[in-house]
Formats: sequence, C-alpha cells, structure tokens
Amino acid sequence: MDNKKSPIRSWLEAARPRTLTASVSPVLLGCALAYRDGVFKIIPAILCLLVALLAQIASNFANDYFDFKKGADNEERLGPERAVASGWIAPENMLIGTFIALGLACLCGLGLLYYGGWQLLIVGVGIAVCVLAYSAGPYPLAYNGWGDVCVLLFYGVIPVCFTYYVQALSYSLLSFLLSFAVGFLSINILVVNNYRDYEQDKKVGKRTTIVLFGRTFGKAFYLLNGLLALLIIFPLLIQAVWWIDFLFATFFVLFVATWKELSRLEGRALNKTLGHTARNVFFYTLLLIVLLLY
Repeated sequence: MDNKKSPIRSWLEAARPRTLTASVSPVLLGCALAYRDGVFKIIPAILCLLVALLAQIASNFANDYFDFKKGADNEERLGPERAVASGWIAPENMLIGTFIALGLACLCGLGLLYYGGWQLLIVGVGIAVCVLAYSAGPYPLAYNGWGDVCVLLFYGVIPVCFTYYVQALSYSLLSFLLSFAVGFLSINILVVNNYRDYEQDKKVGKRTTIVLFGRTFGKAFYLLNGLLALLIIFPLLIQAVWWIDFLFATFFVLFVATWKELSRLEGRALNKTLGHTARNVFFYTLLLIVLLLY
C-alpha cells in the first residue's frame, strides 16, 4: 500500500476523476435538449453540472469510507486503489470530506430553486439521502441489489429530465426516453465493477445483482443494456443522415468489443474494461447530442 501520496493527489484520486463523465453525460444531454427546444439557460445549466459532479464526488467519498468500514475494501481488492483502505486519507477525514462535498452540492442545488421552484427540494433531498444510503445505514442500497436502479435514476432519469426542466420549466417526453437510454448504458459501469468483484462481494455479504444472479447474468445484462440504449433511439436513427448512423455503428462496434472483453478478462484486467465502458457512455452521449442538434 502506498502511503506516500501528497494530500492533494490523494483527494483527487479519491474523487475518481476518470468516472466523473458518468455524471457529466446526462447533464450535457439535458442541456442539448433544452438548446434544441430554444430554452437553454447557461446559469442553471452550470448549476446542474456542479450538483451532478459534487454529488458523485460525495458518493465516491462515501463509498470509500463505508466500504472500508464494512470490510469490502481490503488487501484482496481487484479494483483501483481506494484512499482509506490504502492509508492515504484517514477514515474520519474521508467522512468529513463526504459531508463537505455533499454540502456544496446542496448549496448549488439551492441556487436551482430560483429557476425551478421549491418543488425541486424534493429532488435535492432525494439525491442527498441516496448519496449516503447507497453504501451506509441499516439498509445500504448497494449491498441489497438496488445499485443498478440507483444508477438508472441518478445517472440517467433525474439529471437529464431535471436539467431540462430547470431551463424549460416543463417536462419533455423525449428527455424522459433519452434519460433511460443513457441510464441503461451507465448501469454497465456498475456491472463491470460488480462482475470483477464477484468473489470479494460474496465474502462480505454485498448482495449486488451479480452476486444474486451470477456472472452469466452479468454478461447478458451488460449486452441487454447496450441494446436497449440503441433501441430507444432507433426512431431517431432511421431519420438521421448517413454519417450520423455511421458514427452510431462505430459506437456499436466499440460496445460489442467491450462486452467481449467482459466475457474474456478476469480480475484486475477488467479495470481496462471499466475504463472502456465509461468511454462508451460518454461517446454515446456526444453522438446523441450531435443527433439532436444537427
């Protein structure tokens, strides 16, 4: 274990910057939909982006702390090193950092009330509760098979739909449908994590969907999520120009290659697949934005 990292580098790595595209992608999509409908507003867009980033960082910090406390992060860990388990950051400091990041997310969220009304408080409270409930409390969601649902909601439906809402002050059926498309793909980031950590999660009683239903299910689930993401946008694709369809075909090739990696690789080698899966989510989102705005 490396205990010689500088404090700044330790906190940066604890924030897991390579995963933050998962929170950026749905906000960008919501902004693109607002721009397409002529209702884009820069300040609420920036606030939504800050809320999404800070909430994910808070969630990453909380996972780092609570997974260490529950014994899920130990010397057998196959994923990227965690700050508390590696000794870079003291547990109590990580807990403080969690609440600071969450507090900043809430502060930015309060700014959105000016644009979207007080009813957004319900959404904000839900996000804050789930950041902590994901890996903490008497019924941690990630330890009881609810992780995939949380990803669909908080990296798909909620950020896309409410990023659009605070700018348009109305809901959009298209934003709702596309939020599921991005959400399904984002679930695959969690699928790779849980597929890789299958044995370790079983030992500590972390009942992910992969632990509950097995690795064969995990491979099929990964493929299904990608196919659903493409099926949802199929009506848009059949009306698109040829070069946009070609770009989505390129995405599909990358997706299938990543799925085959999941089926072929084991252990720490799957960290590469994790990175490729996050890349695919971001690439898909950018292509969706091009499709919407062209």
